[in-house]
Amino acid sequence: MVAASATSASSVTAASPRPLALARWLFAVATLVLVMVVVGGITRLTESGLSITHWSPVSGALPPLSEADWQAEFDLYKQTGEYRNVSGPAGMDLAAFKFIFFWEWFHRLLGRVIGLAFALPLAWFWLRGAIPAGYKPRLLALLALGGLQGAFGWFMVRSGLGTEMTDVSHFWLSIHLLTAFFTLGGLVWTALDLRQLDRQGHGTPARFTGLALAVAVILFLQLLMGAWVAGLNAGLASDTWPLMQDRLVPEIDWSNGVVWTFTHDPFWLHFVHRWWAWVAVAALVIMARQVKPLDRRASIAIHSAFGVQILLGIATVMTGVALWLAVAHQLVGALLVGAFAWGAHVLGRQAR
Repeated sequence: MVAASATSASSVTAASPRPLALARWLFAVATLVLVMVVVGGITRLTESGLSITHWSPVSGALPPLSEADWQAEFDLYKQTGEYRNVSGPAGMDLAAFKFIFFWEWFHRLLGRVIGLAFALPLAWFWLRGAIPAGYKPRLLALLALGGLQGAFGWFMVRSGLGTEMTDVSHFWLSIHLLTAFFTLGGLVWTALDLRQLDRQGHGTPARFTGLALAVAVILFLQLLMGAWVAGLNAGLASDTWPLMQDRLVPEIDWSNGVVWTFTHDPFWLHFVHRWWAWVAVAALVIMARQVKPLDRRASIAIHSAFGVQILLGIATVMTGVALWLAVAHQLVGALLVGAFAWGAHVLGRQAR
């Protein structure tokens, strides 16, 4: 009788929801995504993204293990337009190829690690009955986003593997990067919902308010422009600030049509990205002022993130896109997304 009671009690304990444990796990995965954003930035800025010309989800976890394997990978890279038109004429040897190969391989390896860091704990929490009611679909959606991120990454690489291509498509680069930011925001939002559930023991998740949606659209456009600027190397269009080519508005080529100019012209995109930033700042300030009476820490996080981001953006331009400044700019962009998600969640909790 006693043994049966103990077994029953153990089963009840095992099946109890653990929202705080899940929240901590999601914050840990979000941290890994931030690391991924940094490594992705380094991969892009060192022109490493096209060094691996195939997608091998399982065997690709290991780097080449012999000189013959390295030479085979190098020979595949030599068939790309990037090598024929850029790297090859610059005199790339096997040692230089190993350097760029490392960053692309590490980027992909980290993606595998993040996938396992999400999928395995998710399965464990699921089997233990630790996931609160209503959260399983959301967690599965986040898992699916991670899988899409890997697929988008390959489509991005494949877009640059043509014999005449020297870079990946900036459209695919923006999809790849913005999916990472969206996933990061989803991780933070869900973790905050779970933490709130742990504190209150009941209640409905926060909702997205009208103000948060408006700011999200403005911020999305700024991040999209930033991704296109990165993909087209448009950061090199000017190394002065606030003027470009000694003018407020640079000379822009409209001969290919408005649509092409809006989506491809490096001078136009650089110009829009640097000045739309102030629209984003204004929107974030308005949002942060609404957040401050409810959670001062979230307001400070938003102000700090966009302030540092603006300074890093200016410094990146004026240094001719120095690698570590550009990487820091991308990292703080991700932190800004996290701070925005935090502030939007605060407003959403209040609305509930």
